[in-house]
Formats: sequence, C-alpha cells, structure tokens
Amino acid sequence: MKHRKLRAIGFNALGVIVFVAAVFPVFWMVSTAFKPDDEIFSTTPHPVPAHPTLDHFSSVLHDNVAEVSFWTYFRNSLGLALATVLVSGLLALLAATAVARFRFRFRTTFLIMLLVVQMVPLEALVIPLFLDLKKLELLNSLGGLVLVYIGFAVPFAILMLRGFVAAVPKELEEAAAIDGAGPVRVFFSVLLPLVAPGLVATSIFSFITAWNEFVFAFTFLDDQDKATLPMMMQYFFGHNGNAWGSIMAASTLLTLPVIVFFLAVQRRMVSGLTAGAVKG
Repeated sequence: MKHRKLRAIGFNALGVIVFVAAVFPVFWMVSTAFKPDDEIFSTTPHPVPAHPTLDHFSSVLHDNVAEVSFWTYFRNSLGLALATVLVSGLLALLAATAVARFRFRFRTTFLIMLLVVQMVPLEALVIPLFLDLKKLELLNSLGGLVLVYIGFAVPFAILMLRGFVAAVPKELEEAAAIDGAGPVRVFFSVLLPLVAPGLVATSIFSFITAWNEFVFAFTFLDDQDKATLPMMMQYFFGHNGNAWGSIMAASTLLTLPVIVFFLAVQRRMVSGLTAGAVKG
C-alpha cells in the first residue's frame, strides 16, 4: 500500500513538472506582452510585470505593419484556416468512409501512400509546389495557398477518421436502411453524428496547421495585403534590434483564435461516440 502511494506521488510530481515546463513559455510570453520596454530589457528578471502596459497591444492592433493593418492579416489567416477546415474535413470524411466501409482494389496501397506522405518533410515540397502553382497561375493567391494546406491536412485527417468510422457498428446503418433511410440520409443522420468527435479532432489539427504556417505563405505570396499573421511577425525582427514587446503581444493575439476555436468545438470532442444509439 505504501509503495503504491509513493508511486502515485512520484507520477503526480512528474506530471506537475511536465505541466510547468509546458506552460511556462506561454506564461512568459503573455507576461512579456504586458511589460514596458525597461522591464523587458532589464537584467533583473520580472516574471510578473511591475507596471503593466497595453502599449504593445495598441501598437500591434493600430499601427500598420508594412503599410497593412493587423485586421487585414487576421482576415487572411482566418479565411485560410476556415476554408482548410471545411474542405479538408468534408473530403477526409468521405474518403475515410469509403476506406472503412468498402473493399476495393488498391485499398491497402492507398492507406500506405497516406502514411508515406506523412513522412515527407514539408520543406522538401516547397520548390515542387511552387512550380506547380506557377503552372496553374495560382502563385500569389490565397486560393492556391488553401489548396496546399488542404493537401497537408487531408492525409492525416483520413487516417484519423478511418478509425472513428470503423468503430461505428454497421448494424446502426443497416437498421436505418431497413426503416427506409437512403444512403444520404444514413450518412448524415447516423454516421456523421457518431464520428463528430473525430471530425472535431481533425478540424483542430487542420485549423492549427493553416493558422500557424509560415514557410509556404512567405514563399507563395508576394502582395502584402494577402499576407498572413505569421508573416506579419517577421517585421518586428529588425537589423538594429527586435521589438520583443510587440513580438510577444502579436504572439499572444495569434494564440487566442486557436484557443477560442478549441473551446467552441471541444464539447463535441468529449461527447460519447454511440451514447443512446442502441436500445438495451
């Protein structure tokens, strides 16, 4: 009994250490965003700002960065992220349903190729995708960038959703078909609600991927009014020094939409997969 308590205390202590190590950089980012410049560059660390200020947030929100307002960057990033979530979620759900429910030629090969795609470093795809978008005349286009993000999100989403679809009992779909529901009705009324938690999980991944991505956006976009929030961040790094207050304020603002999106959809993630679906 004593040994179990000691082991439990050890695991709890380890969990607390991991939590602190993960949260501390976020805490320092938010704390620095509210510090005046003299505290940021002080040789004496100030974990909590002694004289909090909103000047850095005001500078990021109201001063035009590279002659473009913060809200233009925000609108571009939000549009890219939402388009990626919606399109990749729909395509992945349809593909995952086909892979989980039907047996067809090259099915295993298709799944293996999805795994292979996940192992390719994204940096290795910059030049090939640049040339492809140039041929399609989609360079310097938010639509072309959305296609790239969808291509990144769909393989992972298919692999994740396949397990959720396979976990849904076929008897539920067969019962709905016996009651007169067609394939479309079965898909939307039976299958879709039960795989919603998996769809939410993949949506969060797709949103974060599109929201935080920098390399492809920086490479494919030329016009400043089409730039995204991660691209805006680079202008706070200068040859004569870095505006750390503005960097931390912009980073804090960049993080908030991800938190809001997660809070908006997390209820569906924790809901039961088949709660109440079968009568006892």
